[in-house]
Amino acid sequence: MDKEAELGLGLEHGPEPLLPVLYEDNHLLAVVKPPGVLSQADDTGEPDMVTLLKEDLKVRYRKPGNVYVGLVHRLDRPVGGAMLFAKTSKAASRLSESVRSRNFDKLYLAVVHGAPEASSGRLRHFLRKDAGRNIVTVHTKQVQDAKEAILDYAVVAARGGYSLVAVKLLTGRSHQIRAQMSYIACPLVYDRKYGAPAVQGEQDIALWSAMVGVAHPVTKEWLTFDAAPPKAEPWSRFSEQDYARARTILPQKGTDGS
Repeated sequence: MDKEAELGLGLEHGPEPLLPVLYEDNHLLAVVKPPGVLSQADDTGEPDMVTLLKEDLKVRYRKPGNVYVGLVHRLDRPVGGAMLFAKTSKAASRLSESVRSRNFDKLYLAVVHGAPEASSGRLRHFLRKDAGRNIVTVHTKQVQDAKEAILDYAVVAARGGYSLVAVKLLTGRSHQIRAQMSYIACPLVYDRKYGAPAVQGEQDIALWSAMVGVAHPVTKEWLTFDAAPPKAEPWSRFSEQDYARARTILPQKGTDGS
């Protein structure tokens, strides 16, 4: 059996996918998550990625019974972009181990107000979540119930009072990028919860999952899945060259043996 057949690439299926598919085989499914959709079901009963993808796979492949979709990592509800799922329990287990051992690469893009004092650096804080208010507070020292939060960032470009910033998370805390960037006086555009100026109408916060990278759970080949941000404000202020630079401005796993 050749590699393409083993992975299930190029198989015939039914209707077009419900969401943009970045990659799919028998083991993995990488898609573009729309902003505003939950990563997994909660008590609200509102649409979530796992349920949507299960239904999508049932329709596309005409499966009469249940289908498996395993959550590998989460994106906060307001965040869109590249997101990876497992299609088998074995793949889910191996991918979850990659996440736990930090052999899982994620690149985020954010558009922030102003610019950090340093054009690149590492932010280390302690975050405490107020579940009742669904907001995170940032502390410079350990406090009760707070969790350490570390990220690396680099400013890619600045346009008209906004900066395009590439971010790599070393920890995965709720609202981490939003809270830490706000703490250094660079709130994400449209993120009123963390200090951005109010604008007329509802807008998606300017945070996007631009790339996910991981070793394939079966072949061990390093794969990267890229998703471009929307061509709308504030993303449209920046050029294709800016986005190409953002893709490589921070170190990447899988390219240098790390």
